[in-house]
Amino acid sequence: MAARFLSSAFAAGPAFLVILCLVLRKLTRFEPGKEAIQTLGTIVTYAIILNVFFFFLEVFTVGYSQIPDHLDHFRYLFFGLHGHSTYVPWMWASFIIAFTAIGVLLRRKARSREGVLAVGCALVFIATWIDKGLGMIAGGFTPNPLHEVYEYVPTPPELLISLGVWAMGLLILTVLYRIAVSVKKEVEA
Repeated sequence: MAARFLSSAFAAGPAFLVILCLVLRKLTRFEPGKEAIQTLGTIVTYAIILNVFFFFLEVFTVGYSQIPDHLDHFRYLFFGLHGHSTYVPWMWASFIIAFTAIGVLLRRKARSREGVLAVGCALVFIATWIDKGLGMIAGGFTPNPLHEVYEYVPTPPELLISLGVWAMGLLILTVLYRIAVSVKKEVEA
């Protein structure tokens, strides 16, 4: 779990940074550097490949051990369990999006084009968000230790709180980027 968590962080974090740098370049005269963006793109590519590899290792380990509790978790997430299948389309979408991202980012020549890199990074971020948000956090406790399935669906207050956290984070990021852009302008002047 630790290796998979770290590989997903090394995939989604730099993917988000690449997208932010490309947006910043488009909206301001700030130049983050083409080489830095391409290096981050390479990190994202290898990290998402490792993340998928570690996922397959986890599936192999669970399948080989045949421990019912662990098998039920994967059955629930990818095929449904006892008639409950809320997360099945989400998990398959995450899986397909991750493989699409690998296909988009794997070719260095295609990845060197910033539009392709932006699409690949967006796909990595979405796939990782679904996998970690639904698969690990919400789906990680299903079925419970008593083998009962209680499907979790976020309530409106929880969605608003999540939206507020994202909004606060983006506000802080915007303020910090404005400071960085103004400092860069002062240094150039």
